[in-house]
Amino acid sequence: MKLVDLSITEFAKVLGSDAPAPGGGSAAALSAANGISLTKMVCELTIGKKKYTEFEDHIKGVHEKSAHLQDQLLEAIDKDTEAFNVVSAVFDLPKETEEEKAARREAMQKALKHATVSPFSMMELIVEALETTKEAVGKSNTNAASDLGVAALNLKAGLQGAWLNVLINISGIKDQDFVQEYHGKGLELLQTGSDLADSIYQSILESLS
Repeated sequence: MKLVDLSITEFAKVLGSDAPAPGGGSAAALSAANGISLTKMVCELTIGKKKYTEFEDHIKGVHEKSAHLQDQLLEAIDKDTEAFNVVSAVFDLPKETEEEKAARREAMQKALKHATVSPFSMMELIVEALETTKEAVGKSNTNAASDLGVAALNLKAGLQGAWLNVLINISGIKDQDFVQEYHGKGLELLQTGSDLADSIYQSILESLS
């Protein structure tokens, strides 16, 4: 059973249990998926409204991108847990002989790299989702303006959560070239996305004040 097929109550209960997964990574992906879903909702509440005719084509484009990102971020909920499970499986590998210990170390490094790429890819999607959300600001249904602000907050939470998962995984990786690459690129995504989220939130806040 995939996590995305669970009810909200079921997901919350397994998240709050002593099960090792899902954890923060899947929760971050869910937060981001909720964020872009709100952006998509605002688009649907704008398309077809006479008041926003001049932005119709633009919002339809935002809607299309939002729908695609929604699918990808929902998939990320399970992808993160799957990556964690690969890491967990390494602990069950035998470690009696030197050969087994070496194989186990190699498997762990490979698993940690995979577990780093997963939340990093999530960060890329979230930055794209924030860029898409910003495109709707000032060109969409003003009655749903607050929803765009909430979208930005959810996306930012997802971004920061994904970054923490990148950090915890690269901390165990010995390949310094890999570590430096993902740490550097991750920081750039974090800054870009955080600035976007703050900009969207501030714009919405000012429009409602």
